[in-house]
Amino acid sequence: MNKKNISERLQLVASFLPKRAFFADIGSDHAYLPCFVCINDKYAKAIAGEINEGPYQSAKRTVEELKLQEQIEVRKGNGLAVIKETEVSHVVIAGMGGSLISTILAEGKANLKKVERIIAQPNVDADTVRKWFFNNNYHLVDEKIIKEDGRIYEVLVGIRGNAGESPYTKENLDRELLFGPFLLREKTEPFKEKWRSELEKKLLALEQIKKAKILDENKINQFKSEIAAIEEVL
Repeated sequence: MNKKNISERLQLVASFLPKRAFFADIGSDHAYLPCFVCINDKYAKAIAGEINEGPYQSAKRTVEELKLQEQIEVRKGNGLAVIKETEVSHVVIAGMGGSLISTILAEGKANLKKVERIIAQPNVDADTVRKWFFNNNYHLVDEKIIKEDGRIYEVLVGIRGNAGESPYTKENLDRELLFGPFLLREKTEPFKEKWRSELEKKLLALEQIKKAKILDENKINQFKSEIAAIEEVL
């Protein structure tokens, strides 16, 4: 398996894993990510976790076809329940919503005791992952945003404990948690495209709310505030 066989999104996620990493890929699907990492690093080891039978069997087949059983163990289970408390030093959770990623991290927090680094790739609601990192002693050290096949993806990297100067500022904390402190500074084209799309959705939603027979002033003010924040950033 080389770069031609794996999405740019997963290549980006893999790039944040150090050499010789022992990591868990939660919600591994076909186990493409751990296979890609282990083919390119013979000292890397991985646990591929899947809750559903179909993807679990697909992951097992991929690992067996590539003869990577010595490096990758496929386990069936819910979230972080597939790893032991002090088993891995890195966790990857990619390809699902930010709220679900945050729930998996919260429910499996006891199994993160030895986990130095979490690499999360939420498809939506990345701010919920930033907030989880912020409230659970994981320091956001990097984040990237890319566009692939018409979809936009964010990758967030959190390191346990004090990993240097905080990327957040007190005066803009809420905004930086929403947009991403690194992404806000870089303002790449995929970032602008994402938030232009979000702005359109919120403007449309605001118009619909205003048409209701009974006006919800709180909701209207909330949308107006969110719209103003996005317009300012763009």
